[in-house]
Amino acid sequence: MSDKKYQIGMVGLGVMGRNLVLNMAEHGYSVAGYDKDLSKVQELNKDARDREVFGFEGLEEFISSLSVPRAVMMLVPAGAAVDAVIGDVLPHLKNGDLIIDGGNSFFKDTDLRGESLEKQGIQYLGMGISGGESGARHGPSMMPGGHKEAYERVRSIFEAAAAKVNGQPCVTYLGPGSAGHYVKMVHNGIEYGIMQLLAESYDLMKRGLDLSDEDLHQIYKEWNQGELSSYLVEITANIFTEIDEKTGKHLVDVILDQAKQKGTGMWTSQDAMDLQVPVPTIDMAVAMRNLSASQIERSVASRILHGPALKIEEGRDKFIEHLQRAFYTAMIITYAQGMALLSHASEAYQYGLNLEAVARIWRGGCIIRSALLEPIRDAYRSDSALLNLLVHPHFSEILQARQNDLRDVTRAAAEQGIPAPGFMAALAYYDSYRSGWLPANLIQAQRDYFGAHTYERVDEKGVFHTEWEAN
Repeated sequence: MSDKKYQIGMVGLGVMGRNLVLNMAEHGYSVAGYDKDLSKVQELNKDARDREVFGFEGLEEFISSLSVPRAVMMLVPAGAAVDAVIGDVLPHLKNGDLIIDGGNSFFKDTDLRGESLEKQGIQYLGMGISGGESGARHGPSMMPGGHKEAYERVRSIFEAAAAKVNGQPCVTYLGPGSAGHYVKMVHNGIEYGIMQLLAESYDLMKRGLDLSDEDLHQIYKEWNQGELSSYLVEITANIFTEIDEKTGKHLVDVILDQAKQKGTGMWTSQDAMDLQVPVPTIDMAVAMRNLSASQIERSVASRILHGPALKIEEGRDKFIEHLQRAFYTAMIITYAQGMALLSHASEAYQYGLNLEAVARIWRGGCIIRSALLEPIRDAYRSDSALLNLLVHPHFSEILQARQNDLRDVTRAAAEQGIPAPGFMAALAYYDSYRSGWLPANLIQAQRDYFGAHTYERVDEKGVFHTEWEAN
C-alpha cells in the first residue's frame, strides 16, 4: 500500500487524529498517516483493515505518498508542537501544497503561521474541530478558516466526514485568516459557560435540596427530553449512573473538585476584553475553574469562614421547575454573549462571519450542540445584522417570561450561601443590557477627578474636564 498516492495526510495519530483518519477513509477517501510514535503508526495500520489507509514510519516517505498538490493535516497539541510539525514537513513541501491545523491553536498564532507560509508558497487552513473522540470517529463539527480556494481543495473530504443534521454537513468555510480557530475558541468559551451553569444547578440540587445521584440522573434525563435537549445535559445525566469499581460509590462522588482547563476559555475572555465585548458568564466560568484549583486554600477557608445553612426551603418540585427554566434562560444568555463576541470580532478582524452558518454547523457533532441552536440559527437567518440575541423577538419574549425564575434561583443561592456565580453573571448581564441608564457617569466623574481623564455630557457635544478640587 505504500506505493499508493493518498488524497490527504494526517500528522498526529493520537485518539483524535486516528479516528478522523478512519472516518475520512470510511467515506471513500484515501488517507496516509504519520506519527513519531511508531506504536501509534502500528495501531493505525492494525485498525485500517480493508480501508484505504496506511501509516508511515518515515516523514519523507509519508509526504511522498501524497498526491500533488499535497494536503497535510495535523492534529497535535496547540503551541510548540504545531510549529515543530510545520518545521518538519516544510522542507518536503512544494509551492501550492496545503497545511491544515486541526488543533485548538490560538487564533493570533494561526494568523502569523498563515502569513509566514504564504510567503513560502504554502497554503494554510486553521480549522477548529469539536466533538471529541466520538465526534472525530463518527462525525465532528469542523470550523475552517483561511484561503477559500484552499478550503475548496479539501471541502468534499470534510463535508463527508462531518456530522450531518437533516442531511446538512456541520462544516462550512467561515472566513479568511484565523476565522476558523476564532470561532472554535468562542465555541469553547460558550462550552465553559454552559458547563459552569450545569455544575451550579447540580450544586443547588445536591447541597440545597439534598438530592441523591439517582434523583439527579432522572432530573437531567427529563431535562434532556425537552427544550434543554443538548449533548452537555445528556452526558450530565449519564455521569450520575457511573459506579466506581474501586469503591462501589458513584464515580462523580470520588472525583476531586478541581476543574482543569487548556486555555481556550481564558483566550475567549481575554480577547473579549481586548475588543471591549462583555461576556461575564464565560468570564465567571473561567474564574471558577481557577478558584476550584485552590482546593487546599478552600479547605482551610471552609473551617474559618461560615455562612447560612445549605438548605433551600422552597418545595423541591417547585424549585426544580424554577431551576430548569432559569438554566434555559441563562443558557440563552451565554450563547448570546458568545455570538455577540463573534459579531464584533468579525468586524474587528475582517472575518466576514455568517452567524447563521456558525449556528448551523454547531447543531451537530460539537460539544455545545443543542436544540437551542435551531432558533438561534433562525434568528440570524431572519436578521443577519442582529447585534445581540437578547433583542430578537423570539428570545426577548422567553427572557421576559422567565427572568423571575432566574431571579428566584439566584436569590435562593445567595440566601443559602451556595455559590452560583454563573447564574448571577447571566442575570446581571440581562439587567445591565436592558438598562437604558447605567451608573457609569459616576465612574467617569471619578476618573476625571483623580486623573483628568475628561467626560462627555448628556446636554452638550464635546469633551469636558472639571477642576474638582477647586470646587
